[in-house]
Amino acid sequence: MRLRPRPRLRPLTRRFPGAVAMLAAAAVLIGGCDVARDAARDRIAGLRHVVAAAHARPAAADQKPGGPKAGSPKAKADAWRLVWSDEFRGPARHRPDQAKWSFDRGGEPQWGNHEWQYYTDRPGNVSLDGHGNLALTARHERVHEVRGKKCGFGPCDITSARLTTKGRFARAYGRFEARIKIPKGQGLWPAFWMLGANVDKVAWPGNGEIDVMEALGRQPGTVHGTIHGPGYVAQGIENHTTLARGRSLADGFHTYRVDWAPGKLTWYLDGKPYGAACAGQLKHGQKWVFDHPHYLLLNLAVGGDWPGPPDRSTPFPARMLVDYVRVYERAGR
Repeated sequence: MRLRPRPRLRPLTRRFPGAVAMLAAAAVLIGGCDVARDAARDRIAGLRHVVAAAHARPAAADQKPGGPKAGSPKAKADAWRLVWSDEFRGPARHRPDQAKWSFDRGGEPQWGNHEWQYYTDRPGNVSLDGHGNLALTARHERVHEVRGKKCGFGPCDITSARLTTKGRFARAYGRFEARIKIPKGQGLWPAFWMLGANVDKVAWPGNGEIDVMEALGRQPGTVHGTIHGPGYVAQGIENHTTLARGRSLADGFHTYRVDWAPGKLTWYLDGKPYGAACAGQLKHGQKWVFDHPHYLLLNLAVGGDWPGPPDRSTPFPARMLVDYVRVYERAGR
């Protein structure tokens, strides 16, 4: 169904503001896993809040032009309300806010992917960069933590970092977004993802895994968004999109996002939807396990079944830079 151009919606919003809410509700009901309908729904919902705001407060005579910059929390205030965030401000080599994040440590076999890296909490692997970013750095080195230990996979000479909000923050439903610059290189595997907060009672994959962003260093122009649950473990239900004209996600920062509603998730790259997953699309033997709180994770893995091992072409140190992580709920809920 072709989307209506914006000008044809304006007379309706001026004369019948309530009709916009009805259209938004209809879009949710008929949307299914159609990402084009998701885009239409978001546009209609945004118009609804703009109209409501216009009726609620007249424009101030001394209001400054411009408004909030794109990507700021205030820029989304019309349709979404910020409920949790980390902007990673602070001096270089300082740890990220430990009221929000904890560190996973150690190597395989606990990660289950035949990965090569050993995760640490050292500033050389995870710290603020002093420019408003969190830096997760993979290094080719041997450190005290792994001396004398038998590594599950690889030569025990790669360190990196993995952060989690487990026990500090978890949520079901909303908008989950991060602005990240990924590294490129054979064997590198950056990710922004979520795990069901009931993991201590319900083992993976029964607790659910939502991968907001995964990328392979050997294919840095492609982003993957996936869910894993009972009956779709190794393969998962996966969506992906590739930048045009051979561009690389490693060349700059990009915004990775998932919008999560009951029975449905929709993935976005730089504000554009590229895939969705719905409870109604599951096959026999598969179970939807995404209607309870999940916590957040950020990590830079090296090696593993999917990306393959690093080689002589892999650049070390390799850095994954995170500008911010933000979580929103729909306004009015």
